[in-house]
Amino acid sequence: MSSCMSDFGGTVQGELSEGLARLKSEHPPLREKMDGMYSLTQKIDQGIDTEENFHELIIKVKEFKGELDPHSEREEGVLFPMMGAYIGTTSGPIAVMENEHDQAKSNIGAFLDQAEVGESTTDEKKKLAELVQNAYFILTDHFNKEENVLFPMAERMLSDVEKADLLQKIKEI
Repeated sequence: MSSCMSDFGGTVQGELSEGLARLKSEHPPLREKMDGMYSLTQKIDQGIDTEENFHELIIKVKEFKGELDPHSEREEGVLFPMMGAYIGTTSGPIAVMENEHDQAKSNIGAFLDQAEVGESTTDEKKKLAELVQNAYFILTDHFNKEENVLFPMAERMLSDVEKADLLQKIKEI
């Protein structure tokens, strides 16, 4: 499914309009949080201070989710529908992006739901940490696709009026 992203080109890097640049600028701080979470999952997987690291992972995932959710809403609620008017949303790049959002959110949600239920064994904590690792891998790839394909594609596709509308709407979220 992700192979269809390459069908739309978009590898030429150019100047992004303010709204698209803002969406892209949200990625580095999210990546930094993702790297921190991934590091904790590795420690849990290796059995290093599992209780302490698992507790810290719960806190970090909640913080991350608090920043990821509005970013996702700006994309799903504004950018994707604007692009979808040109290229559709049931297949192709928008469908791929939305599916990856759903997968990452599902992994994060399942982790938080199960991690906060109560006491769990070390093996159960390792299994739960895998959900965070899955989200990490999905989002790492996802951000790369957005930056290298989707955002440049949107820059070429959207009119100046639409770009101004995009900026205004994402500021409201």
